[in-house]
Amino acid sequence: MTTSEELTGVERDGHYAGETAGRLPPGRNPRHFGIDPGEPWPDDVPMDQDDTHWRFENDPKAAKRAENRIAVLFVLTLLSSAGLAWDYISNDGQTQVAAACFGVGLAALAVGLILMARDLMPGNEVTASRGHHHVSEDPDRVAVAESLARGIEPFARRAFLLKVLAPVGGAFSLALLFPIASLGPRPHRDLLQTKWGRFTRAVNQDGQPIRPNDLPVDGILTVFPEGYMDDALSPTLLINVGQAPFRIVKGNEGYNIGGIVAFSAICTHAACPAKLYNTQTHQLICPCHQSTFDVLDNAKPVFGPAPRSLPQLPLTVDAEGYIVSQSDYTQPVGPGFWNRG
Repeated sequence: MTTSEELTGVERDGHYAGETAGRLPPGRNPRHFGIDPGEPWPDDVPMDQDDTHWRFENDPKAAKRAENRIAVLFVLTLLSSAGLAWDYISNDGQTQVAAACFGVGLAALAVGLILMARDLMPGNEVTASRGHHHVSEDPDRVAVAESLARGIEPFARRAFLLKVLAPVGGAFSLALLFPIASLGPRPHRDLLQTKWGRFTRAVNQDGQPIRPNDLPVDGILTVFPEGYMDDALSPTLLINVGQAPFRIVKGNEGYNIGGIVAFSAICTHAACPAKLYNTQTHQLICPCHQSTFDVLDNAKPVFGPAPRSLPQLPLTVDAEGYIVSQSDYTQPVGPGFWNRG
């Protein structure tokens, strides 16, 4: 029996009211709009809205034409992916061709997805109930899941597009891996090593080997590993500090030849050449950002942005009296990078 409250629309729980109270549109699942089954229809939800309608729902021919247009765009993406891969595999690859294939493929894929969302999936606006402002109950969460599922249903009905989209997405994703080849070979451990090694002679810019007596007190000389003068990581500074007391770090014992020490010439901040030597303070200065390193204290940074000391090269002399390295640097030279320990 209908109560007077239902007929007059007296407010219930501060939410449901009006002449629509207690009524449900025929054949409508109220949970589409945040209304629990069995509850009256709220005033804030229009009764004539439909959250399952899509553009060509009542026009199968137009829907088929839309599906074919989208399929053509996806096939264009597939062909562009093949062109991008072919351009990188071929010996005469052109960056213009690669860019064109990438641009056309990405644009066709984007337009195809936009048309799919517009023509084949629900896109009309609906108003849901504000409900009660508290933590969502389990039925509300189920309703949200059902709403999301309804958005997938029209898409799932287009089996042909699903069959086309799967290989297109895979081929396009695979083609995008080819430009990685443009980055060049992987560095592996190249950034951790220089061309200095066991008993590698130190030579000057003219390729001449150096003896300890060739470097006067307070003298500084840029040297290179013999046979590898063009290696970017290997330039090294020989410095003769004479009788000035310098601190020998634990583990670096025997790295010096009397007062002659060797440090990497590459600044540990931004890889600039740190070659300006102040003989009064025994400090190396990098001209780029004024990082300053104390040669007497293991080339420790005392000013500027450099984060760590210049690596020291272990020195000795060979049987002919020439300066040679005992081994490579025991620390990576230059600034820090992604996988340096």
